[in-house]
Amino acid sequence: MTYKLFPSLLLAASSLLAYSHRSLADAASDDKENEVKSILQRMETDVLAFRDEMERVYSARCETKTLTECAESNFNDCSSMFPSQQCAKADELIFSACRDGETCNALWDKTLSTVSIPAALAQGPLDNPNDNEVIESACYSRLAEQYMIDKYKTDEEYWAKYNVQPSWTYFGAHNGLFRRIPAIHQEECGQYDPRRRPWFVAASSGPKDVVLVIDVSGSMEDYGRMDIAKEAAITIVETLTVADRVAVVAFSSRATQIGGFRSLIRANNENKKRLIKAIKNLEANGATNFYDAFNTAFNALDKTIRSESTSGCNIAVLFMTDGRISEGPGANEVIKLVNNRTEQLSATFNRNTTLFTFSLGQQADHAATKSIACSTNGIWTPVDDFTGDLVTAMSSYYKLFALGLGEGGNEDFTAWVEPYEFTNPAGKMGTTVSAPVYDRSVKPPLFLGVVAVDSYMDTLEQVLGEDATSSTMLQRFVLLSTARCPKLGLTECELDALRFLGGGEEATCGVCNSTYTGIVPEKCPFQSDLPNNLWHNTDMEGKKYEDRACCESGGIVPSESCPPYELSGGAIAGIVIGSAFFLCMCSFFLNKKVRQLKARKQQQKQSKASANSNEPTEPEINLGASYEGMSIVMPPSAMPPSAPPINPNFDVKQ
Repeated sequence: MTYKLFPSLLLAASSLLAYSHRSLADAASDDKENEVKSILQRMETDVLAFRDEMERVYSARCETKTLTECAESNFNDCSSMFPSQQCAKADELIFSACRDGETCNALWDKTLSTVSIPAALAQGPLDNPNDNEVIESACYSRLAEQYMIDKYKTDEEYWAKYNVQPSWTYFGAHNGLFRRIPAIHQEECGQYDPRRRPWFVAASSGPKDVVLVIDVSGSMEDYGRMDIAKEAAITIVETLTVADRVAVVAFSSRATQIGGFRSLIRANNENKKRLIKAIKNLEANGATNFYDAFNTAFNALDKTIRSESTSGCNIAVLFMTDGRISEGPGANEVIKLVNNRTEQLSATFNRNTTLFTFSLGQQADHAATKSIACSTNGIWTPVDDFTGDLVTAMSSYYKLFALGLGEGGNEDFTAWVEPYEFTNPAGKMGTTVSAPVYDRSVKPPLFLGVVAVDSYMDTLEQVLGEDATSSTMLQRFVLLSTARCPKLGLTECELDALRFLGGGEEATCGVCNSTYTGIVPEKCPFQSDLPNNLWHNTDMEGKKYEDRACCESGGIVPSESCPPYELSGGAIAGIVIGSAFFLCMCSFFLNKKVRQLKARKQQQKQSKASANSNEPTEPEINLGASYEGMSIVMPPSAMPPSAPPINPNFDVKQ
């Protein structure tokens, strides 16, 4: 009886052991997930606390003390020298533009923040902004600098337990100003605009379905309008995140969805690259058929929503054209189509759709595009042929959605960006969590900008044992980014104010005579108190990046011995060895030819000798002969004992 029970007991024990192992594995997995959840929650808490601080200091923006102390107290990320700058250590950060990080790296300063302003907005003396509102943004955001410094110190302590350095903390104003800590020098001066970054648009607009409709008719070739349309479309695609869905429709006489897709797709990095490539390949040709363009756009939306592969949030249709309808139904029929399809999406799927129309070029026919927008509760914006600030011209797109994130159930909204490759340090994967900033003393709350906190993916990879680009890692950020949708309930006046912001009085639909309080920022009453010069110093003005930033390890000033792209020792050794090999090969083949000539002469002599003798001869072996798919190269003749070896690492035994 005992022997019969033994196999059963053994099987039960094995099952129990297997279950125990699975339980332990599940418990370990749960512990990892909980730790990751704790890390991500801390980042969200940090960014919301930073948002609160930025909203607090905004309330003091017009105080005399704020403005007077702001004069010559900010550090420009292209022209200023930093007072406590140090050469970054390789285990802190590696700036690839300054070589390997070991012998040379870049200067940075953890004790202050730098300010960056797009070149189009910094047209004053010494690259000061020429817009008073940008000056105000620099001054009130400076009041949050001590908070940013203290936060960085706290972050260093927290991330040290994972053996990881904290990354950047920063604020992007709605007007393009950018402040961040630690202070570093920009490689390309005046090129960075926070409003073109995914972290900014994601936090200011929330998850959304976006359809870009681009006119590619023949007239778009004039005045470089095709280039404007491509730049605008690419900019919008680049700012989308994994929480968004996107489609691009190109139209002339007929409309078609480009990129090889038939519905909206998730805006992950791979899909965005594919769409951008398709946009770059667009060519202008044919007539202009608005009706087919809108019909194709709404068909793509309808197909996406019915297949439940949508963001589930607000819909934006961005329509870019330079001219009038030249084929298909006219403007009235187009207006009727747009109203019918948007009402259908609202009634059937409870989805809010906003139409944004853009007239490209000074010679463009504004009548049709403005009429379509005003008649469908949309927003029309004119865009100049040679505008230097395309983002501002198209700002109504994200500012509309930003209005819905400032109140109701969205007060603590945060947005996450799919893991991406950081510029500094180059090649390092990271992510960003961001939150919108508002003046909540007015209604609706006034959108001021976005705060954000970066984090390297090293920590999450360590904890989870997953690659930053894995599908499971991506899914975590999709879930984090699609948690909530902004709810929009704009009045006619608020909508007209957004039109005013994007295109001035010309862009309004004449439905409101208000001063647009809560939409358009109020100016500080004492404009004369605004500083004429923001910058503490401009000691680096006009210098190249390497002359401003590159430093020797342990140094505190730029070093002339650290050029940005100097060849490494390995590269130089490779060139020397390669050159030596080339010379050896040339010498070998030259010697081969000489040996062959000597061999022929010897054969001739032997032939003559053979003619006079019956003695057999030994056949010659050609040591340099080539066989099919293989070349036999013999080693060089022995060197004298005193000669150095070809391989410098080879140790000659005496």
